[in-house]
Amino acid sequence: MSEPRLRSVFFGTPDFAVPIAEATAAVTDLVAVVTQPDRPKGRGRELASPPVKELALARGLPVFQPAKLRDGVLAAELERLKPDVAVVAAYGRILPKDLLDLPRFGCVNVHGSILPKYRGAAPIQWAIASCEAETGVTMMRMDEGLDTGDMLAILTIPIGPDDTGGSMHDKLAVLGGEIIREELPRYLSGALKAVPQDHASATMAPILSREQGRLDFTLPARILDCRIRGFSPWPGAFTSLDGGLLKVIRAKAAESPEPAAAPGTVVSLRPLLIAASEGSALELVEVQPEGRRVMTAAELVAGRRIELGKRLGSEERGA
Repeated sequence: MSEPRLRSVFFGTPDFAVPIAEATAAVTDLVAVVTQPDRPKGRGRELASPPVKELALARGLPVFQPAKLRDGVLAAELERLKPDVAVVAAYGRILPKDLLDLPRFGCVNVHGSILPKYRGAAPIQWAIASCEAETGVTMMRMDEGLDTGDMLAILTIPIGPDDTGGSMHDKLAVLGGEIIREELPRYLSGALKAVPQDHASATMAPILSREQGRLDFTLPARILDCRIRGFSPWPGAFTSLDGGLLKVIRAKAAESPEPAAAPGTVVSLRPLLIAASEGSALELVEVQPEGRRVMTAAELVAGRRIELGKRLGSEERGA
Protein backbone atom coordinates (compact mmCIF):
# COMPACT_ATOMS: atom_id res chain seq x y z
CA MET A 1 0.00 0.00 0.00
CA SER A 2 1.35 3.44 -0.93
CA GLU A 3 1.88 6.04 1.75
CA PRO A 4 -0.75 8.81 2.00
CA ARG A 5 0.21 12.04 0.25
CA LEU A 6 1.25 15.00 2.37
CA ARG A 7 -1.39 17.64 3.04
CA SER A 8 -1.04 21.16 1.61
CA VAL A 9 -2.76 24.52 1.63
CA PHE A 10 -2.36 26.99 -1.21
CA PHE A 11 -2.10 30.79 -1.02
CA GLY A 12 -2.65 32.63 -4.31
CA THR A 13 -4.95 35.05 -6.08
CA PRO A 14 -4.60 35.91 -9.83
CA ASP A 15 -4.39 33.93 -13.07
CA PHE A 16 -0.64 33.49 -12.61
CA ALA A 17 -1.24 31.31 -9.55
CA VAL A 18 -3.78 28.93 -11.14
CA PRO A 19 -1.33 26.51 -12.86
CA ILE A 20 0.73 26.47 -9.67
CA ALA A 21 -2.34 25.62 -7.59
CA GLU A 22 -3.21 22.84 -10.05
CA ALA A 23 0.32 21.46 -9.78
CA THR A 24 0.12 21.58 -5.98
CA ALA A 25 -3.08 19.53 -6.12
CA ALA A 26 -1.38 17.06 -8.47
CA VAL A 27 1.52 16.21 -6.14
CA THR A 28 -0.02 16.70 -2.67
CA ASP A 29 -3.37 16.38 -0.96
CA LEU A 30 -4.60 19.98 -1.32
CA VAL A 31 -6.99 20.58 1.58
CA ALA A 32 -7.72 24.33 1.38
CA VAL A 33 -7.07 27.52 -0.56
CA VAL A 34 -6.42 31.00 0.82
CA THR A 35 -6.99 33.92 -1.54
CA GLN A 36 -7.76 37.64 -1.50
CA PRO A 37 -11.31 38.86 -0.86
CA ASP A 38 -13.63 39.36 -3.82
CA ARG A 39 -13.15 42.80 -5.41
CA PRO A 40 -15.34 45.11 -7.54
CA LYS A 41 -14.54 44.69 -11.22
CA GLY A 42 -15.58 46.17 -14.55
CA ARG A 43 -17.80 49.12 -15.32
CA GLY A 44 -20.58 47.77 -13.16
CA ARG A 45 -18.19 47.36 -10.22
CA GLU A 46 -19.77 44.03 -9.34
CA LEU A 47 -17.90 41.78 -6.96
CA ALA A 48 -15.72 39.25 -8.78
CA SER A 49 -14.00 36.18 -7.38
CA PRO A 50 -10.22 35.76 -7.78
CA PRO A 51 -9.25 33.12 -10.36
CA VAL A 52 -7.75 30.88 -7.65
CA LYS A 53 -11.06 30.92 -5.78
CA GLU A 54 -12.86 29.79 -8.94
CA LEU A 55 -10.44 26.87 -9.22
CA ALA A 56 -10.93 25.93 -5.58
CA LEU A 57 -14.74 26.01 -5.82
CA ALA A 58 -14.63 23.87 -8.97
CA ARG A 59 -12.62 21.30 -7.00
CA GLY A 60 -14.88 21.50 -3.95
CA LEU A 61 -12.10 22.83 -1.72
CA PRO A 62 -12.57 25.05 1.34
CA VAL A 63 -11.75 28.69 0.56
CA PHE A 64 -10.54 31.29 3.05
CA GLN A 65 -10.57 35.00 2.10
CA PRO A 66 -9.38 36.83 5.22
CA ALA A 67 -9.29 40.61 5.31
CA LYS A 68 -6.61 40.39 8.02
CA LEU A 69 -3.76 37.94 8.56
CA ARG A 70 -2.25 39.10 11.85
CA ASP A 71 -5.19 38.51 14.17
CA GLY A 72 -4.52 34.77 14.49
CA VAL A 73 -7.91 33.74 13.12
CA LEU A 74 -6.64 32.24 9.85
CA ALA A 75 -3.75 30.49 11.60
CA ALA A 76 -6.23 28.82 13.95
CA GLU A 77 -8.45 27.72 11.06
CA LEU A 78 -5.54 26.24 9.12
CA GLU A 79 -4.05 24.56 12.17
CA ARG A 80 -7.17 22.39 12.38
CA LEU A 81 -6.44 21.15 8.85
CA LYS A 82 -2.93 20.01 9.86
CA PRO A 83 -1.14 20.96 6.62
CA ASP A 84 2.35 19.58 6.06
CA VAL A 85 3.30 22.37 3.66
CA ALA A 86 1.91 25.63 2.27
CA VAL A 87 2.54 26.68 -1.33
CA VAL A 88 2.36 30.40 -2.07
CA ALA A 89 2.22 32.10 -5.48
CA ALA A 90 1.17 35.70 -6.14
CA TYR A 91 -1.00 35.82 -3.04
CA GLY A 92 -0.43 39.56 -2.71
CA ARG A 93 0.22 39.87 1.02
CA ILE A 94 3.15 39.11 3.33
CA LEU A 95 2.51 36.16 5.62
CA PRO A 96 3.08 36.68 9.36
CA LYS A 97 5.27 34.36 11.41
CA ASP A 98 2.43 32.26 12.82
CA LEU A 99 1.42 31.24 9.30
CA LEU A 100 5.00 30.74 8.12
CA ASP A 101 5.69 28.41 11.04
CA LEU A 102 2.42 26.48 10.94
CA PRO A 103 3.18 23.71 8.37
CA ARG A 104 5.95 21.32 9.41
CA PHE A 105 7.71 21.80 6.06
CA GLY A 106 7.09 25.55 6.14
CA CYS A 107 5.81 27.76 3.34
CA VAL A 108 7.19 27.36 -0.19
CA ASN A 109 6.89 30.30 -2.57
CA VAL A 110 7.02 30.31 -6.38
CA HIS A 111 8.41 33.70 -7.45
CA GLY A 112 8.43 34.92 -11.05
CA SER A 113 12.13 35.75 -11.39
CA ILE A 114 15.62 34.33 -10.99
CA LEU A 115 16.29 35.38 -7.42
CA PRO A 116 17.90 37.39 -5.95
CA LYS A 117 17.12 39.57 -8.98
CA TYR A 118 13.75 41.28 -9.12
CA ARG A 119 12.33 40.82 -5.68
CA GLY A 120 8.98 42.51 -5.24
CA ALA A 121 5.63 43.02 -6.92
CA ALA A 122 6.45 43.17 -10.65
CA PRO A 123 9.39 40.83 -11.38
CA ILE A 124 8.14 39.66 -14.77
CA GLN A 125 7.73 43.15 -16.18
CA TRP A 126 10.99 44.54 -14.79
CA ALA A 127 13.09 41.65 -16.10
CA ILE A 128 11.95 42.48 -19.66
CA ALA A 129 12.09 46.25 -19.12
CA SER A 130 15.68 45.86 -17.90
CA CYS A 131 16.70 44.04 -21.12
CA GLU A 132 17.54 40.76 -19.40
CA ALA A 133 18.36 37.84 -21.72
CA GLU A 134 16.47 35.34 -19.56
CA THR A 135 14.11 35.08 -16.65
CA GLY A 136 12.46 32.23 -14.80
CA VAL A 137 10.82 31.05 -11.61
CA THR A 138 12.38 30.37 -8.23
CA MET A 139 10.98 27.99 -5.64
CA MET A 140 12.10 29.12 -2.18
CA ARG A 141 11.49 28.46 1.49
CA MET A 142 9.77 31.59 2.78
CA ASP A 143 10.95 33.71 5.69
CA GLU A 144 9.62 36.97 7.11
CA GLY A 145 11.38 39.15 4.49
CA LEU A 146 10.21 40.18 1.02
CA ASP A 147 11.38 37.36 -1.30
CA THR A 148 14.50 36.83 0.83
CA GLY A 149 14.14 33.14 1.73
CA ASP A 150 16.57 30.34 0.89
CA MET A 151 16.25 29.01 -2.67
CA LEU A 152 15.23 25.43 -3.37
CA ALA A 153 15.12 25.29 -7.19
CA ILE A 154 15.19 27.53 -10.28
CA LEU A 155 13.83 27.00 -13.80
CA THR A 156 14.86 29.50 -16.49
CA ILE A 157 13.48 30.59 -19.85
CA PRO A 158 14.93 32.95 -22.50
CA ILE A 159 13.31 36.32 -23.12
CA GLY A 160 12.64 36.54 -26.85
CA PRO A 161 12.72 39.75 -28.92
CA ASP A 162 8.91 39.79 -29.11
CA ASP A 163 8.15 38.82 -25.52
CA THR A 164 6.02 41.22 -23.52
CA GLY A 165 5.04 41.40 -19.89
CA GLY A 166 1.80 39.69 -20.88
CA SER A 167 3.31 36.85 -22.90
CA MET A 168 6.01 36.16 -20.32
CA HIS A 169 3.44 36.21 -17.52
CA ASP A 170 1.66 33.29 -19.21
CA LYS A 171 4.91 31.39 -19.86
CA LEU A 172 6.10 31.75 -16.28
CA ALA A 173 2.74 30.67 -14.88
CA VAL A 174 3.16 27.39 -16.76
CA LEU A 175 6.81 27.16 -15.66
CA GLY A 176 5.70 27.73 -12.07
CA GLY A 177 3.44 24.72 -12.34
CA GLU A 178 6.35 22.69 -13.72
CA ILE A 179 8.69 23.59 -10.87
CA ILE A 180 6.10 22.52 -8.30
CA ARG A 181 5.45 19.22 -10.06
CA GLU A 182 9.16 18.48 -10.42
CA GLU A 183 10.66 19.90 -7.26
CA LEU A 184 8.07 20.03 -4.48
CA PRO A 185 8.05 16.24 -4.02
CA ARG A 186 11.85 16.29 -3.88
CA TYR A 187 11.76 19.03 -1.24
CA LEU A 188 9.22 17.14 0.85
CA SER A 189 11.33 13.97 0.64
CA GLY A 190 14.44 15.82 1.86
CA ALA A 191 16.27 15.57 -1.48
CA LEU A 192 16.61 19.33 -2.02
CA LYS A 193 19.19 21.45 -0.28
CA ALA A 194 18.23 25.06 0.44
CA VAL A 195 20.73 27.65 -0.82
CA PRO A 196 20.88 31.13 0.76
CA GLN A 197 20.43 34.08 -1.58
CA ASP A 198 23.25 36.50 -2.27
CA HIS A 199 21.54 39.50 -0.72
CA ALA A 200 24.24 41.87 -2.00
CA SER A 201 23.15 41.07 -5.57
CA ALA A 202 19.45 41.67 -4.97
CA THR A 203 17.49 44.06 -7.18
CA MET A 204 13.94 45.25 -6.62
CA ALA A 205 10.92 45.12 -8.91
CA PRO A 206 8.55 47.70 -7.43
CA ILE A 207 4.86 47.83 -8.25
CA LEU A 208 4.23 49.58 -11.56
CA SER A 209 2.67 53.02 -11.87
CA ARG A 210 1.07 54.70 -14.85
CA GLU A 211 3.88 57.25 -15.10
CA GLN A 212 6.50 54.57 -15.68
CA GLY A 213 5.02 54.03 -19.13
CA ARG A 214 6.03 57.52 -20.29
CA LEU A 215 8.77 57.20 -22.92
CA ASP A 216 12.00 59.07 -22.24
CA PHE A 217 13.76 59.51 -25.58
CA THR A 218 17.00 60.51 -23.85
CA LEU A 219 17.44 56.75 -23.29
CA PRO A 220 18.87 54.45 -25.98
CA ALA A 221 16.28 52.90 -28.30
CA ARG A 222 17.28 49.41 -27.11
CA ILE A 223 16.13 50.26 -23.60
CA LEU A 224 12.98 51.96 -24.86
CA ASP A 225 12.08 48.80 -26.79
CA CYS A 226 12.57 46.70 -23.64
CA ARG A 227 10.37 49.03 -21.61
CA ILE A 228 7.61 49.08 -24.20
CA ARG A 229 7.51 45.29 -24.19
CA GLY A 230 7.97 44.91 -20.45
CA PHE A 231 5.19 47.35 -19.62
CA SER A 232 2.71 45.73 -22.03
CA PRO A 233 -0.19 45.37 -21.44
CA TRP A 234 0.00 47.62 -18.36
CA PRO A 235 0.81 50.43 -17.77
CA GLY A 236 1.58 50.58 -21.48
CA ALA A 237 4.01 52.94 -23.19
CA PHE A 238 3.06 56.42 -24.28
CA THR A 239 4.29 59.82 -25.36
CA SER A 240 2.54 62.93 -26.70
CA LEU A 241 1.90 64.18 -30.20
CA ASP A 242 0.43 67.63 -30.90
CA GLY A 243 -0.72 67.88 -27.30
CA GLY A 244 -2.55 64.55 -27.33
CA LEU A 245 -1.64 61.16 -25.94
CA LEU A 246 0.07 58.73 -28.30
CA LYS A 247 0.23 55.14 -27.08
CA VAL A 248 3.07 53.08 -28.50
CA ILE A 249 1.90 49.49 -28.89
CA ARG A 250 4.88 48.01 -30.75
CA ALA A 251 8.28 49.39 -31.67
CA LYS A 252 11.86 48.27 -32.27
CA ALA A 253 15.32 49.70 -31.93
CA ALA A 254 17.17 50.99 -35.01
CA GLU A 255 20.07 53.20 -35.99
CA SER A 256 19.27 56.85 -36.50
CA PRO A 257 19.89 58.42 -39.91
CA GLU A 258 20.57 61.65 -37.98
CA PRO A 259 22.64 60.68 -34.91
CA ALA A 260 22.90 64.28 -33.73
CA ALA A 261 19.13 64.88 -33.71
CA ALA A 262 17.54 65.93 -30.40
CA PRO A 263 15.84 63.09 -28.54
CA GLY A 264 12.21 62.69 -29.56
CA THR A 265 12.71 64.19 -33.03
CA VAL A 266 11.12 62.53 -36.06
CA VAL A 267 14.10 61.62 -38.26
CA SER A 268 12.32 59.41 -40.81
CA LEU A 269 8.73 58.94 -41.96
CA ARG A 270 8.98 55.58 -43.75
CA PRO A 271 9.77 53.84 -41.48
CA LEU A 272 8.69 56.19 -38.69
CA LEU A 273 11.87 56.74 -36.67
CA ILE A 274 12.14 58.81 -33.50
CA ALA A 275 15.60 59.91 -32.36
CA ALA A 276 16.85 58.46 -29.09
CA SER A 277 20.28 58.63 -27.44
CA GLU A 278 23.62 57.09 -28.46
CA GLY A 279 22.89 57.49 -32.18
CA SER A 280 19.86 55.22 -32.01
CA ALA A 281 16.26 55.64 -33.07
CA LEU A 282 13.00 54.01 -32.05
CA GLU A 283 11.02 52.68 -35.00
CA LEU A 284 7.31 52.95 -34.23
CA VAL A 285 5.40 49.96 -35.61
CA GLU A 286 1.93 50.15 -34.03
CA VAL A 287 0.45 53.14 -32.23
CA GLN A 288 -2.84 54.45 -30.90
CA PRO A 289 -3.51 58.21 -31.03
CA GLU A 290 -5.78 59.59 -28.33
CA GLY A 291 -9.41 58.80 -29.12
CA ARG A 292 -8.51 56.64 -32.12
CA ARG A 293 -8.08 52.95 -32.87
CA VAL A 294 -4.80 51.05 -32.88
CA MET A 295 -3.07 51.59 -36.24
CA THR A 296 0.22 51.02 -37.98
CA ALA A 297 2.82 53.77 -38.01
CA ALA A 298 2.34 54.02 -41.78
CA GLU A 299 -1.37 54.72 -41.24
CA LEU A 300 -0.51 57.38 -38.69
CA VAL A 301 1.85 59.10 -41.11
CA ALA A 302 -0.69 58.92 -43.95
CA GLY A 303 -3.58 60.18 -41.86
CA ARG A 304 -2.12 63.27 -40.22
CA ARG A 305 0.61 65.82 -40.60
CA ILE A 306 3.83 64.37 -39.15
CA GLU A 307 6.74 66.11 -40.73
CA LEU A 308 10.43 65.52 -40.31
CA GLY A 309 11.80 67.48 -37.38
CA LYS A 310 8.63 67.29 -35.25
CA ARG A 311 9.34 66.35 -31.63
CA LEU A 312 7.25 63.75 -29.86
CA GLY A 313 6.81 64.35 -26.16
CA SER A 314 7.96 67.94 -26.51
CA GLU A 315 4.92 69.22 -24.59
CA GLU A 316 6.04 67.11 -21.61
CA ARG A 317 9.49 68.68 -21.63
CA GLY A 318 8.27 72.20 -22.17
CA ALA A 319 10.07 72.45 -25.52
